[in-house]
Amino acid sequence: MDLPNDEDPLDLDRQVCFPLYAASNLLNRHYRPILAELGLTYPQYLVMLVLWKNSPQTVGSLGDMLHLDSGTLTPLLKRMEGAGLLDRTRDPEDERRVMVGLTDYGREMRQQAEQVPARLVQNLDLDEATTAALRDQVRTLVSVLNRAADAKP
Repeated sequence: MDLPNDEDPLDLDRQVCFPLYAASNLLNRHYRPILAELGLTYPQYLVMLVLWKNSPQTVGSLGDMLHLDSGTLTPLLKRMEGAGLLDRTRDPEDERRVMVGLTDYGREMRQQAEQVPARLVQNLDLDEATTAALRDQVRTLVSVLNRAADAKP
C-alpha cells in the first residue's frame, strides 16, 4: 500500500521516536572523545553528574534520576567501583539498600569534567539560547512520557 509520505503513519519521517533516537546516538558520538579523556563512558558520566551534585545516593535513587533499572545500573556501578570512582556500601539503617558514594578520586575528577559541557557546545556550534530551548523541550517530553508510564496499570 503506497501512501504519500505525509499520510503514511509508518513513514520514518513522521515518527517522533526516530529523530530522538538519532539525536541521542549522534550526541553520544560527540561526547565519546571528550569523555574518553576522563576515562568515562556516557552512562558513567551521567552517574558522576548525579553524585557530584549529591553523594551518597541509593542505587534506587540513582536509577530513578537516570531512568535506569537496577539490571542496567548494577553492572555499570560495579565497573565504576573497579575503576576507583565510587564505593558501594550497605546502608547501616536498612541493609537492603545499597549506598553509592564518590571516592576521593571520583570527587577530584569533577574539576576535570567541568570543561565537558562547554567543549560539547563548542563542538556543536549551538548558541546558549538554542541549547536551553532544546533542553526544555526534551525535559517536557520526558515529563510527558513519565506521566504516561505512571498512568498505566
